[in-house]
Amino acid sequence: MSKYPFKEIEPKWQAYWETNKTFKVMEDPAVPREKRRYVLDMFPYPSAQGLHVGHPEGYTATDIYCRFLRMGGYTVLHPMGFDAFGLPAENYAIRTGTHPAVTTRANIEQFTRQIKSLGFSYDWDRLISTCEEDYYRWTQWIFLKLYNKGLAYEAETPINWCPSCLTGLANEEVKEGRCERCGTVVTRKTIRQWILKITAYAEKLLQDLDTLDWPESVKVMQRNWIGKSEGGEVNFKLVSRDGSPLCDSSGKPQGLLIYTTRPDTLFGATYMVVAPEHSLVPLLTTPEQKAAVDSYLDASAKKSDLERTDLAKEKTGVFTGSYAVNPVNGEKIPVWVADYVLISYGTGAIMAVPAHDERDWDFARVFNLPVVKVVASKEETEKAGGPEALKDPETRRRFPELFEARECTVAYGYAINSGPFTGIDTDTAVRSILEWLAKDGIGKRAINYKLRDWVFSRQRYWGEPIPLVHCPACGCVPLNEEDLPLRLPEVESYQPTGTGESPLALITDWVETSCPRCGGRAKRETNTMPQWAGSCWYFLRYLDPRNPSRFASRDKIDYWMPVDLYVGGAEHAVLHLLYARFWHKVLYDLGEVNTPEPFQRLVNQGMITSFAYQRANKTLVGADAVTERAPDVFVETATGAPLERVIAKMSKSLKNVINPDDVIRDYGADAVRMYEMFMGPLEASKPWSTQGLIGVFRFLEKVWALGEKVTAESGIGNRHPAPDITKLLHRTVKKVTDDTASLNFNTAISAMMIFINEASRADSIPGEIWADFVKLLSVYAPHLGEELWQRLGHTDTIAYEPWPLYNEEYCREDTRTVVVQVNGKIRDKFEAPTGTDRAVLQERALKTAGAVKHLAGSAVVKVIVVPDRLVNIVARPQ
Repeated sequence: MSKYPFKEIEPKWQAYWETNKTFKVMEDPAVPREKRRYVLDMFPYPSAQGLHVGHPEGYTATDIYCRFLRMGGYTVLHPMGFDAFGLPAENYAIRTGTHPAVTTRANIEQFTRQIKSLGFSYDWDRLISTCEEDYYRWTQWIFLKLYNKGLAYEAETPINWCPSCLTGLANEEVKEGRCERCGTVVTRKTIRQWILKITAYAEKLLQDLDTLDWPESVKVMQRNWIGKSEGGEVNFKLVSRDGSPLCDSSGKPQGLLIYTTRPDTLFGATYMVVAPEHSLVPLLTTPEQKAAVDSYLDASAKKSDLERTDLAKEKTGVFTGSYAVNPVNGEKIPVWVADYVLISYGTGAIMAVPAHDERDWDFARVFNLPVVKVVASKEETEKAGGPEALKDPETRRRFPELFEARECTVAYGYAINSGPFTGIDTDTAVRSILEWLAKDGIGKRAINYKLRDWVFSRQRYWGEPIPLVHCPACGCVPLNEEDLPLRLPEVESYQPTGTGESPLALITDWVETSCPRCGGRAKRETNTMPQWAGSCWYFLRYLDPRNPSRFASRDKIDYWMPVDLYVGGAEHAVLHLLYARFWHKVLYDLGEVNTPEPFQRLVNQGMITSFAYQRANKTLVGADAVTERAPDVFVETATGAPLERVIAKMSKSLKNVINPDDVIRDYGADAVRMYEMFMGPLEASKPWSTQGLIGVFRFLEKVWALGEKVTAESGIGNRHPAPDITKLLHRTVKKVTDDTASLNFNTAISAMMIFINEASRADSIPGEIWADFVKLLSVYAPHLGEELWQRLGHTDTIAYEPWPLYNEEYCREDTRTVVVQVNGKIRDKFEAPTGTDRAVLQERALKTAGAVKHLAGSAVVKVIVVPDRLVNIVARPQ
């Protein structure tokens, strides 16, 4: 009997699939929509490090599912491509002088080799790369559609700035105050930017989440990011110290517009705060306060949003010298600049109600500002004698503490110190005060979203050029569509300027051009698009990747869209998924696509982690600096200090990254695929264990050995199947069918392992039984499945063979485990044929050892029998 020859089998079948284009798919109009499936992986960024074993997890899951669908008679689109623009290749170019395109294409070749080595059934004729001209031409085309629809605009705006990458970042690219890419603390910088008006689609992005079959956790993240709230906008007149109005350069009196979800607390507003970036700061700042304000603005610019909004930090701020008039009581209140207010939320200004907001309370205490309590809790109101009593001056005399702000208190209950609104409950007061303000034209109902417009441009080289020119006569002018793509020029230096201009700004021959509208001299836009641009629509280009005249033909869009199953990491819950939904909705409104949402079903695979070693102070040690002194006893090699083994992300610095090339070389692609699916549920995170991989490899060795025995002894259909092995097969088919359809791959593999263990003990396995098992196996271990299928005498690929069917009669359990309880507590159990009579179950239960022991000295009062499940004996002491 030969050894399992995976090193010969796997290259053989990979070559067969590639030569025969086994998984190439065509749009056959005769196939009904219900028999088509578009299954999509989140395409990878081709980094220089290549794949690690975490990458193939999602790819393996979709591959198994696609193979299963094909054998079920479905037409399946399953493509692959590369998200190829991005900072890593450009940073490498800065260090080495190697053009990013050269690095990127080399990385793509490496990724493609590794992906193909795992036997994934992609239609490689549809391969795309976002950095290729025939792709980014259409990215630029979509940008022009956004621009012409008024959804792309230019602005001098304060943005997140990475001092290391020397580029602007969207809010979504800042994690805990640091650049998501390099980890540097993010600062704020005001520069010229192109911005996409994603806020125009905030409500659609929010509402349409309800139509999607996505994990609820992802929906919650998107809802929170969009951050819808309902409240009101209120305008505060701005005045100087002497009460005269503050006016702009044309002499028009100015006001400070704020958004609040709690207009009922207006009577408690004792000061105003504007963000350091607010456009009215220069007008508000008096000459006496200018030096202090300017100094504060400089200090604030060096802080990240996270630092500014940290509740634990001491509040800072500076008085502008100007005032605002509270519209509900006419009181003049000071206007401050403070960095705990962000320009990115609401209007960038707030009314401060320190009695009922902790940040405002802390600020007021630091700067000795007045505090007015305007909400009494339910309990306080009841103590005072009810809502009506709050209006009575006698109540104020009897319960002075109720009306005084001695601490920051709950903001829901009943209005106090609020003029005519005193005694009204919070919800009614919110509505009433808004209606009152609206009559005077100084307030109105408003809906606000936390979502900010998308800072879209980047001050780097390796990205899609923005197809616009700046003309002195015509202003900003889009290129004509026939002039696309606007190609990236060759450059000698990729070094960012750090001034807010990209390296493209230094290429005079490229920058200087003619205006598409008037023909006069003009300059090209030198900012480039972010890495997210290409991934906003790549799923559409897969439909028609070689189309030279359209991003995808409408017939093919109608044939495949929307994506039926999208699999990828949860880390893309906000960034990519929100951006892609936005672009798709714009295309839908333009009539370019057939659905308002691109991805109908989303599944997030869990992370494959690895083991790391932790010192007592919680710092981690690289795996190459660890010695295992005894089983599960680890010490630091250099010091002998004890270490705790913990689960952590794979990291080059921790030396715990598993290269798939190594494990494929040692155990084969089929073993790696099956192990990654056997580790646990697809959505769960789980640590890599090479011992677990070895266990799966031994299972495949057992399958191979059994397959040789079947082909040598049984042939195809030359024996009548034994009843036991037939039942086992049908139960296995049912289990694998149900679990593969629901993406519960680990339990499907368990069922196949049970089948092999039982089948190994059989005297013989008829060929037709074995053939059906090989079909089941082939979607999980496709190389081995193809080889075993060929050895059964077949000449065609197994990939399109019909999926095995099962007979429900064979799947019924012959016996059931019946639990025996005495007074509700489990005391024993026994096996009984399915459908056993109640009287027989009762009789057997009473004779079990557990029942006899616990009934000693007791009298049976009654016996409750649940057929096929349990017998509960109710007894009492004699």
